[in-house]
Amino acid sequence: MLKYLVLIVLSLLLLTGCSTKGNPSYKKQKNITYIKKSNNYVRNALYKEFKKWDSTQYKFGGENFNGVDCSSLIQTIYRDAFSIQLPRTTKEQVKKGYKVARKNLRDGDLVFFKTGYNTRHTGIIIENYKFIHASQKHGVTISSLYNPYWREKYWQARRLLP
Repeated sequence: MLKYLVLIVLSLLLLTGCSTKGNPSYKKQKNITYIKKSNNYVRNALYKEFKKWDSTQYKFGGENFNGVDCSSLIQTIYRDAFSIQLPRTTKEQVKKGYKVARKNLRDGDLVFFKTGYNTRHTGIIIENYKFIHASQKHGVTISSLYNPYWREKYWQARRLLP
């Protein structure tokens, strides 16, 4: 019985992920609870920010609700939720804070991916290995690090919050 339950959970994880380059198993989550009933200030602040940005389209170099790229989204969320100023680019953001092992990720950690030869992508952990980011295909969304695309492209994580 446990084997079947694990198989079902893994299948669901594969079907709910997204990626910046076409992922046929992507399914948009329609009923996301934005403010979780939690004592976790960081998580609640991140859900509040996500609610503002949810489904905003991706635009390279974009910095507002008409279109935003991944590093600008991260910069804006950190500024608005935590009053922390981050650099504008992923290349500079990855130099901030300190490295954290994937197994030790927590809400608010930044995650970075190598999505191409010289292309980098970033997001913010919101809970349980899920992260907020600006996807080229789906706009601002929440994805899972367990998604095969993101698991393969994962590069490193950085912690800036205490």
